[in-house]
Parts: sequence; C-alpha cells; structure tokens
Amino acid sequence: MDNITHTLFAATLARTSLGRAGRGATSALILASNAPDIDIIATAGGSLKYLEWHRGPTHGPLGIVLLGLATAGLVWTGRSALDRWRPAAHRGVPGARFGALVMLSILGVLFHVLMDLATSYGTRVFSPFDWHWYALDWMPIVDIYLLVALAAGLFFGWESDAARRRNAAIVLVFMSANYGLRAAAHERAIGMAPRVFGPLLPSRCDPGPSPAGSIVSRWPRAAPSAPSGPATRCLVEIAAMPDLASPFGWRLIAQLSNAVEVRDIDLLDPRLRTPTGAGAMWRLTLRYPNEWTPAVVHASGTRAAQVFLGFSRFPAVQSVAARDGVSTVRWTDVRFSAGPRPLGRPGDRIASLFGVTVQIAANGQILDAHLGR
Repeated sequence: MDNITHTLFAATLARTSLGRAGRGATSALILASNAPDIDIIATAGGSLKYLEWHRGPTHGPLGIVLLGLATAGLVWTGRSALDRWRPAAHRGVPGARFGALVMLSILGVLFHVLMDLATSYGTRVFSPFDWHWYALDWMPIVDIYLLVALAAGLFFGWESDAARRRNAAIVLVFMSANYGLRAAAHERAIGMAPRVFGPLLPSRCDPGPSPAGSIVSRWPRAAPSAPSGPATRCLVEIAAMPDLASPFGWRLIAQLSNAVEVRDIDLLDPRLRTPTGAGAMWRLTLRYPNEWTPAVVHASGTRAAQVFLGFSRFPAVQSVAARDGVSTVRWTDVRFSAGPRPLGRPGDRIASLFGVTVQIAANGQILDAHLGR
C-alpha cells in the first residue's frame, strides 16, 4: 500500500481504544505504520540495490520486532525531551508506558506488512529467512475508495471524542467490507479465467494442485536452465490482478512455459454470464512471448537479471540478434506493462524497476546489463 494509506489507517487506529494508551500512542502508530519503508535508503546504492532489498528484512519477522522497538524508543525519547522543554503543555495528560508504546509500534509495523501482503505487488513477509515474495492479490497498490473513506472519517470526526471513536469504527467496518468484496471478486475472476482464455489454454505443467488453487501466491519460481520453446508449452499459473478504479475490474494473467497471456475483464460484463459470451473473449487476449533461447539463458546469469528475476512475478523476455552479432535481451514484468514493446537501439535507455536489459557480444561477453530499457 502507499504511505498515505498507511498513515491514514494508523491515525484511524489511534482514534480507537488503542489511542487511550496515553500521550505518544498516535505518534507511535503513525511512525510504525511507515517504518518498514525505511528500506528506501537502499537507493543510495542505486536502483539495482534498492530492488534487491525492497520489501525485504524490514517487512519480515525481525523487522516487525526491531522496527517496533526502535519506533517505541524514538517516541519515548522524543516525548521525554518535549516534556523537559515544555513541561506545562502536557500537565494532566498521562504519557503512554514504554511497554504500551512497544506494543502499539509492533502492531503498526505488523499492519503495514499485512496491508502490503494483500496487494498484487506483494512483500517478502518471511525475509531474511525466506526471500520469496508472497501476495494475496486482493488490493491494488493504491485503493482510492479506501483512501477516501479513511480521509473522510478523520476529517468529519474531530469535534468530540465520541464522534472520533464512532467514525473510526464506521471506517474500519467499511475497510473490512472493502477487503471482503475484493477477496470475493478475486476468487470470481480466477474462476472465470479458463473460459476467458479459451480453448488454446494448455494443460498444467505440474500435475499437482491447480495453479489457481492457492490463496497466497509465491514467487519467484526457478528460471529455466535450458532453452524452451513451443514444444514445451504448458500452463504454469493463473492469476488475477486488481484494477485501480473498480473492485470488479481485473487483469487475468496466464503464465505459460513459453509466453504470458493477459486479458482485462469486468465482472459486471454480461458476456461473462454465459459460456458462449465468455468463450468469445479469448480472441482479444494480449500475448507476451517468453521463450528462453540460449542467449536468454546466458543473460539470466548477470547480476542485474538475477535481481530482477528475483523480484518479478511474471517476467516475459524478448531477444534479438543484430547484424554485428550483438544480442539484446530484455525482460519485462507483465504486471506493470501496457504491452510488448520493440527492443530499442543499443544506446536507448529508459530507467525502470520493472524491466532489465542485457547485451551480449557475439563471443558471449556481457557488454551491458541494467534495469530498464
């Protein structure tokens, strides 16, 4: 989730009984609810370093505890300094005990991680013990309805303690209903996927559980170690990504062994109510080639590609060889792509966290590897 949502949610929690812990409770909740994103300091080492550590240990078990303790200590120290500077300003307002600040801070960090987990962006919730990403795919990164509800609850509930508590309760009920609606719509979208993608959807690569049957998605999967092509075409995973504008709008993604197919749907579309209507929609599917040629396998060994493939959930790759023998390989994370793009000129760079480009000389030497294109 975005930091504005995290902040507004923390301020809403502070208007419940949690805020009665005493002076400093609101500050602890707000600071802790944003603390995991302190990993942005990794940008000092460049965008590749940031992507490597993005939503890593600060979003894992150790981060929840240590950031909670650090936030509580910061609020406790700051409040003590403020009390010495302006002692009369806080007479009659008891300060929260340090133990209460620790509890509130850990709770704030935990809610941050859980809210990130519910999005399609995901988080590495077990880092540093497990560096896989996990996501529920219920919520977009920014939910405008949740933002409006949280902001309205805070703006219209300031005149009295009773009004603040009442509005906070209303907003939290709305928030729960919003999450429930998104979760139900997500399951409905997943159920529609086989009909929407149509008869060309291949059988599963893994004969085990359905790729759409897991509640929590987990990635990355092991990258191919050998070239792949149409002969090995099979279904790896089906996923549904939430739309920013509507809880009924979803982007269906079918990851195949040699391609990624995408189709945007609206669950309110009457064509989805009949098998014949949904069956005609597969012709509008957008297809991203993802064949691992020898050049792609070689390029995947670079550090830039390794970091990107560790982050990307649906990486699709293009490769082309120029007349001089130089091969250009580009991966794109389909979650954040508007469509396949032609490979640019060798010197044409566009910075982005959601793609990586590798250039290989005719003799196999890596000429360049960088995020973006």
